[in-house]
Formats: sequence, C-alpha cells, structure tokens
Amino acid sequence: MTAKSFALPILLAALTWIPAGLRPAAAAETNATTAAAASVSDAIPTYRLSPNDVVRVRVFQEDDLATELRLGRDGSATFPLLGIINLGGKTVDEAAASIREALGKDYLVNPQVTLTVVEYAKRRFTVLGQVQKPGSYELPGEESVTLLQAIAMAGGFSRLAVQGKVTITRVLGGKKTFMVDIRSATSDPGTRPFEILPDDTITVAERVF
Repeated sequence: MTAKSFALPILLAALTWIPAGLRPAAAAETNATTAAAASVSDAIPTYRLSPNDVVRVRVFQEDDLATELRLGRDGSATFPLLGIINLGGKTVDEAAASIREALGKDYLVNPQVTLTVVEYAKRRFTVLGQVQKPGSYELPGEESVTLLQAIAMAGGFSRLAVQGKVTITRVLGGKKTFMVDIRSATSDPGTRPFEILPDDTITVAERVF
C-alpha cells in the first residue's frame, strides 16, 4: 500500500476523534441548561404576579408582540393589540393563558404564549389594629403567606382583638374587601387558608366593652 492510501483512513480517524472529544463538554452544558430551566420551572408555578414585577412576554412567530411589561399598582399593564390587561394575582401559567385566550379570541389562531418574570418587585403587606406590632411587613421571597402567618409576623393578636372580625382590603385586581372570622377558620380543618397578596391591608377590630 502506498503512502497516499494510508492518508484517507488517518484523516477519517482524526475527524471522528475531534467531535468525540468535544461531546462530553457539550453534553455537560446541555445538562446544566436543562437543570437550570427545570429549577426555574419548579419555582414559578406557585408565585403570583405582583405590582412592579417586570415580565417578558413572547408569542411564537410573532416577534412584533415580544415585549417587557411592568405591572402597575393594580396589577395591570398595557400589551400590544390588547391594550390594558390585568395580570396581578395570577400565576405565570394563568397570566400566559389569559393573554393566549385574549389573542386567540380576536387576533391570532392558536397563539403560543410564554411569560417569564425578569424582575421581582418587593412584596409588602400592612397589618393594622389590634395586633402586638402593627406595621408593614415583607412577603418572604416568592413564598405565599396566609392570614394567620401574617398576623403572627405582627406579633399576634392583642388582648382587645376581635378575632371574629378581621378585614382584608385588597387593591390588586381592583379594590376589594374581605371579612374573615379567624375563630371559625382555625376550628374547621377543612377551611382553606386565606392567602395574603402584596399591598393587602389587614385590620383587626377592637373589642368594645
């Protein structure tokens, strides 16, 4: 066999070997990316969008609709074509579904919408009235806080508190007022805990003698 006949097998072996050497690094990068995406996906479903959150919205094959929105104090924002939309208090999946439904109703056929939180706002609530430490408190991270937990953060009820008359005033999604009887809620294990949202104001009534 001549020297020329050896050249092709050697060249093919070299070409085969180079990608194989790169393959582990590429696989590691892919695995890391997948893991990061999974961790974000795991964290998001329980989070409810809050005033001053910044979200990125993309619509598949509709680049002119890609936009970043900062939610206002009432949880609303302005989106192309749709105008003012209310996303406050919704989970990421619920918000994306809301935009998808609105676009599909009048503008697009089966739009594919993705929504990502790119900046989390500070989330606070206020406790007033008959608690040990009235004031403003921050919701921890992306976690939810129940009414009982919020009152505990404010030091618990004072001796003059009327536990059967706790008022929650909510501005997110339009001003609403809720009246909760803490005694009934704690005595009935089937009662769903009342979840506190950003900018809620909790007022504990005072006992009248």
